[in-house]
This record gives sequence, structure tokens and C-alpha cells, in this order.
Amino acid sequence: MTLDELRVQIDKIDDTLLKLYNERMEYVHQVGELKNNTGAPIYRPEREQAILTRLKNKNRGKLTPAAINALFLEMFAVARNLELPERVAYLGPEASFTHQAAESKFGAMSAYLPMNSIEGIFREVNRGTAKFGVVPIENSSNGIVSDTIQALDSYDLKIIAEVVLDVHLAFGTLNNEVSEIKKIYSKDIAFGQCRNFLENLGLDDIEYIPVESTVKATKLALLDKEAAALCPQVAATLYHLPVLFNNIEDNDNNRTRFFIISDFENLQSGDDKTSILVRLPNTPGALVEFLNDFEKSKINLTKIKSHIIGGQSLFFLEFNGHQNDTVVKNIIEKHGSCIKILGSYIKEIDDV
Repeated sequence: MTLDELRVQIDKIDDTLLKLYNERMEYVHQVGELKNNTGAPIYRPEREQAILTRLKNKNRGKLTPAAINALFLEMFAVARNLELPERVAYLGPEASFTHQAAESKFGAMSAYLPMNSIEGIFREVNRGTAKFGVVPIENSSNGIVSDTIQALDSYDLKIIAEVVLDVHLAFGTLNNEVSEIKKIYSKDIAFGQCRNFLENLGLDDIEYIPVESTVKATKLALLDKEAAALCPQVAATLYHLPVLFNNIEDNDNNRTRFFIISDFENLQSGDDKTSILVRLPNTPGALVEFLNDFEKSKINLTKIKSHIIGGQSLFFLEFNGHQNDTVVKNIIEKHGSCIKILGSYIKEIDDV
């Protein structure tokens, strides 16, 4: 075929896709009306995951699993926003890693609400100002985010999904000469994540200025030719900060996991994870006895972290399974007064 003939065929397929998209939206609209009558949530992560899994299993073409995710997750987001536009609160500002995690689930069409604190995200979801919140829970280099644990303890909201994002940092500056840079802005943990890079460039003895976000660091570096920022590539592009080096983090497997929170609970998907907070009596063997019940029930514990909140010790635990699974329900009934169920959701990863 000639180039023009190929383009004609592509145009025909695009016309067919447009027709099929509109047909799908008609059915989605009918589903939305049924949900509105029953009060059911529009966003059902387990249903979306089931669709994606089915499509990937049927796929025999050139689309990769990641491409299928990208195409259909955006279509799901479009459908949700046609039915019921709902605001998503995230740890801002725009172009932050939390914003990127939010967009990966809710698409470009959703209404986003940037917040200055994790507690603020929980507060606005609890008030109903936002239907969903996206918060960081742990980073592969820096561990658990204590502010998120504290907010999960304080608010009666549910984890409905998790998102894992590869975290890549860039070195942005207006100056082409590294030797002329006198200060670097970034979020405090980013300096530790890029320590080897900074030492190799001979920048380990200059002034490091921690700020509340890597996006703010990007903006500050634009005001001073003797400054640089450790920032996301997305932020550098958005604010037109030239990038000298990309992917400067020391750990090639630098990942951050995020929770999506809301005011409803998920149904079982068959591949779930559950997060809980546990307050145990201060008696010898209490923790061992509690954990032994999981072993006896053959439930795989994937995480256990201890925290101090308000002077009281509690444990953040995760395990494979749904809170409505029979073996899990038995443990919850036995230790119910000690457990706060944070949510059951589709498992994206065992650990970062």
C-alpha cells in the first residue's frame, strides 16, 4: 500500500473506534444510572482490574500490557467523568510525584485538588470536598510515611487502591556550568536519594536547601542562575527549567507506593491485599500470639511496621487476602477490638 492508502485505512479504523467509544459510553451511562439509584460508587477498582486482565489475556496484537493499561485506564477515567465528575485531592503542587500517581489512575480529565499536607487530603475527602485522595505511604529508599499512618488512624476512610510509581529525579538549572552552582533546592529526602550523584559531580560541599516539594524546588531554581533543583522531569518540563542530567537517583529501583482513599469499600477481586492498624495489649507474647493466628490460617503477611502515635505503640500490617475472606474474618472476629481495618484493595505489588 502507498502512504495515502495506509492513511485512508487508519482513518476508517478511527471512525469505527469513535462509533464504538460512543456506544460504550451509552452503556456506561446506563450503568451510572443504576448506580445512582442504589448509591453505589462510580469507581470500582476491582471491576476495572477484571476488564484489564481479561483484555490482556485475549490480546494477540502489538499492544503491550502497559499500552493496554494506558489506553483503557484513560477511557475508564473519561467514562467516570461523563457520569459523575468527582474531585481528586493529592499532595501538591501540580507535577509532583503524587500528582503523577493520581493521573495514572484517574486520567487527565479528572478535577484535581492540590493540597499542602497529607492531613489536609484526608480532611477534604472526609468532608466530601473531594471524592478521592492520593497519598504516599512508602518509598523504597526512605520507608513508611508516618504522616499517612497517623491520618489513617485518625480518619474513618478506606484504602480502595494502591499505585506504585517509579521515582526518577532530574538535575535542573539555568546554568550550563556545574562548577558555578552554589546551592541546590529539593525536598529533604531527595538529597539522600541522589547522594552518590552529587558527590561524583563535586557538589557535596555546597549549600543544600530543603523545601516542601520538588516542584517548589523547580520554581526556585528558575530564579537564580547559581542554583539547581533535584526535581521530577515532568516539573522541569512544565516550568521550562533546563535539565542537565536525568535519572540521577542512586537506586535504580527507586519506587514510591501511594494509597487511594475514599469513603467506600471494595468487593473481592480474587487478588487482594488488606491493610490494618493493630493496637495490642501491653502483655508478654501478645504480638506473637496475634501473628501466629495468621500463620495457622496460612495468610501471607507482607508487611509489619511499628509506630508510635500519641505515645501509644501500634502496628501497621498488610497481608494477602480480602477482609471478607472466611479465614480473615475469623481473625478479625477474634481480635476485633485491637484491629482497625484500613481497606482491602487489588494488589499491585507485594513490596516496594
